[in-house]
Amino acid sequence: MLLYNISIAAYARIVSLVALWNKKAKQWHDGRKGIFDKMARDIAPTDKVVWIHVASLGEFEQGRPIIEQIRKQRPEYKILLTFFSPSGYEIRKNYDGADYIYYLPTDTTANVKRFLDIAHPEIAIFVKYEFWLNYLYELKARKIRTFVVSAIFRPNSIFFKWYGNAWRQALDSYEYLFVQNSESKELLHELGFDNVVIAGDTRFDRVAAIAKAAKRVDIVERFKGESRLFVAGSTWGPDEDILQELINRNPQTKFVIAPHEMNEGRINKIIEATKGGAIRYTQCNDSTDFSRVQVLILDTIGILSSVYGYASWSYIGGGFGVGIHNTLEAATFALPIAFGPNYSKFKEARDLVALGAATKIENADDLEQWFNPLRDDNDLLQKVSAAAGDYTAKNQGATELIMKIAFGD
Repeated sequence: MLLYNISIAAYARIVSLVALWNKKAKQWHDGRKGIFDKMARDIAPTDKVVWIHVASLGEFEQGRPIIEQIRKQRPEYKILLTFFSPSGYEIRKNYDGADYIYYLPTDTTANVKRFLDIAHPEIAIFVKYEFWLNYLYELKARKIRTFVVSAIFRPNSIFFKWYGNAWRQALDSYEYLFVQNSESKELLHELGFDNVVIAGDTRFDRVAAIAKAAKRVDIVERFKGESRLFVAGSTWGPDEDILQELINRNPQTKFVIAPHEMNEGRINKIIEATKGGAIRYTQCNDSTDFSRVQVLILDTIGILSSVYGYASWSYIGGGFGVGIHNTLEAATFALPIAFGPNYSKFKEARDLVALGAATKIENADDLEQWFNPLRDDNDLLQKVSAAAGDYTAKNQGATELIMKIAFGD
C-alpha cells in the first residue's frame, strides 16, 4: 500500500506537469480543481445517493443501462456519476441521466475520505475496471454496499500475481461481483470468492435500446437511395487505406465512413482518392445531389448507431492499432462485420468470429474476399446477418439481473 500510494501521488504530479502542454492532461488536472467545494454545494446531506464510477466513454455506455433503470425504477435515489478520463467526462458531463457528474478525485486516503463524507452514497457501483484500492478499502470500512458490474478477470491480471495481495484483499469490498463470463467466475472461485454472478455484459442491453431508439437520418436515406450501403465505423488511417481499395472496386455500392477522429488530412485523402465521388456529411443539405457521390464521410458525432440501420454490411475500425471499437452496435442491427487483426481482447468480437458473423481481415484482398460473397449471395448474407442479430438478442438481460440483486427489483 505504501508503494501504491507513492505511485498514485507520483502519477498526479506527473499529470500536472504534462498538463503544461498536453490538452487531455490539462483537462484531467483542471477538472479536479475545487471538486470538493463543488460537490458540497451540489449534494445535500439528505440526498439518497447511488454512486456509479466509470473509467471513460466505453465504460459509461456499459453503466448507462443501469443508470437509466435506477432512474426509472428507483427515482428516490440521486445518481452520482464519476469519470476517471477526460475522454469520457468531457463528452458526457452534461448527461441528463445523472444528477451529479464529476471527475473522480485522485485515490489518496485524504481525498477518499473527503469524497465519501460529502457524497455519502448508500450504494457504489464500479463498471468493469477501476479497482482503486483506497476507495474500495474505505467503502468496506464504512459498510457501503459496493458492486462491480460487467467485469472480466483474466489469469494474467494483477489479482493472480504473487504481488497482488492488496488487490485481492480489495475484492472483499464487493457485496457481489457481476462478471461477463464463466472463466472470470472460476478464477475468482480459486481465490475464495463465491459472491460472483455471471450476469453478462450490460452493453447488450444498451445497444438493444439504441437500436430501438434509432432515428431516421434523412441525408443518409437520400444518399443511399436504391443502392445497398456499407458502413465503416470508428475508422483509423490503416482501415481507411484498405477500405479505399474496396470502394473503388465496387462503384455500385454506397459507403459511409465514420472516422474515429476528425482528422482533416485523412478526410481530404478519402475525398481525393474516391473515384466515385465523396462528400462530408456536414456539407450536405436538403438540395444536395447524391447521384454522383459514392462515399459519405460522417464528420459528426451522435448518429452512427442510427446509420447502421441503413446498412447491409459493416466494418469496425481500430483493429490495426490497439484494438477494435464497438462491434455490438453493428451486430444488433444484424450486420456482417469485418475488422482488423487486433480483436482478441474483446469477448464479443471473438464470439462473433466463432459464430461466423464477423471476420478478421489483414489487408485489402482479405476484405474483398469477405465482401464479394456477401454482396453476391443473398442467402449467405441473410445467414450471416441472422447470426449477428441472434447473438446480441440472446445476450441481453444483464441489467435486469443486476437491478434485481442490488436493488431488490
